[in-house]
Amino acid sequence: MSHFIGIEAGGTKFVVAHGPDGLHLSDRHVIATTTPDETMAQVLDYISQIQREHTVSAIGAGVFGPLDPDPSSPHYGHITTTPKKAWQQFNFVGFLQEATGLPIGFDTDVNAAALGEHRWGAAQGLSDFVYITVGTGIGGGAMVNGKLLHGAMHTEMGHMLMPQDLAKDPFEGVCPFHHNCLEGLASGPAMMKRWHVESALDLPADHVAWALESDYLAAAAANYTFCLSPKRIIFGGGVMNHPGLIEKICPKTLQAIAGYVKNATVTEGINDYIVLPGLGDNAGIAGAIALAEGSLG
Repeated sequence: MSHFIGIEAGGTKFVVAHGPDGLHLSDRHVIATTTPDETMAQVLDYISQIQREHTVSAIGAGVFGPLDPDPSSPHYGHITTTPKKAWQQFNFVGFLQEATGLPIGFDTDVNAAALGEHRWGAAQGLSDFVYITVGTGIGGGAMVNGKLLHGAMHTEMGHMLMPQDLAKDPFEGVCPFHHNCLEGLASGPAMMKRWHVESALDLPADHVAWALESDYLAAAAANYTFCLSPKRIIFGGGVMNHPGLIEKICPKTLQAIAGYVKNATVTEGINDYIVLPGLGDNAGIAGAIALAEGSLG
């Protein structure tokens, strides 16, 4: 049986796995994101090991950005202006193609997760939805009319500018570009710096942090609703592992919408409209497998 290799390339770690599809993954392995030389050498070791055991048809990679996902661009497949200096302008696709000779499916890590949820998770059967990851950063992928959304560049939903009540939350934000955008105010590192903890999940359930976090994520969900008219919004990422956070976001999203949207999908089914990933932490790596499948045409 032919297998596919998936690479979920995040800013902190890479996850690699293989399988015949995104639901049957084997040999899940985690590699630290350090430098291209170090990290990609371990990725190639993993690929070589799997090729000794299975016929591998293609590789799929969902990669942290910013990156160039436009196949017509001379810089297609490159990581571009990332704050991780060692990875700036790294030709991710070119490196893998030269090293393996295999077809490479390539997109952002959040688009890969969205694709995984569409194939096997909480977005099955939906033509229009949004996937948001809330973790080391905040990013989003969207499917519109059954296709992943690509434009002049990939979407940067985590850098949405946010309303901030400075009397309630005087925190300056952690985004090096925009300071108090969504990522700057609500990402894992933002919560760590604001509340002086080593992990957002160290904060107790009754901490005021979670009310504030749900305020920002609900405002974002309302904006995604207005701009993209999705049939579902999926919130994933490590911060969303806090029990009860999704339940706080749902009613606050309706409050932020303020009665303007009358569609029953939103107003009468908010708990089915805003959900956690059906694939849990496997959304990204499953989506990478789907990208590999798609690279075969």
